[in-house]
Amino acid sequence: MEKGVEFEFHDYIKEVLDLQEVDIASYSPLVLAYIGDCIYDLVIKTMVISGGNKPVHNLHEETSRFVQASAQSLMMRAMQDQLTEEEHVIYRRGRNAKSVSPARNQSITDYRRATGFEALLGYLYLKKDYKRLIDLVKIGLDSLEE
Repeated sequence: MEKGVEFEFHDYIKEVLDLQEVDIASYSPLVLAYIGDCIYDLVIKTMVISGGNKPVHNLHEETSRFVQASAQSLMMRAMQDQLTEEEHVIYRRGRNAKSVSPARNQSITDYRRATGFEALLGYLYLKKDYKRLIDLVKIGLDSLEE
């Protein structure tokens, strides 16, 4: 996108709602995962609706296969070799964070890896590194198609 046309969604939210700037390093890995989950959900839903108008139930079904912990875990495995050292640190912090128990139909390994995945995406979002965020998601999504 051209710089003059680019719209900083994150900055605009902060400006309009008069939100304070917070140091990203001060956020716990679970807070990063919390926002990362939302961002990932938005990316997937954007992708799913690009296929055209469909019943909402069908959209939900398509979305569900991408947002479950097992899919995120597979995606994380595919993208791990592509991470910078800084990104590895964030991922590991998220993966190792003590959180509530996983959904009953997910393994603890998949759940933890998915939490690390979401923490990484949350970190990249808050860092405003949207290109890197989307590039990593694309690597992960491509791996699900193989």
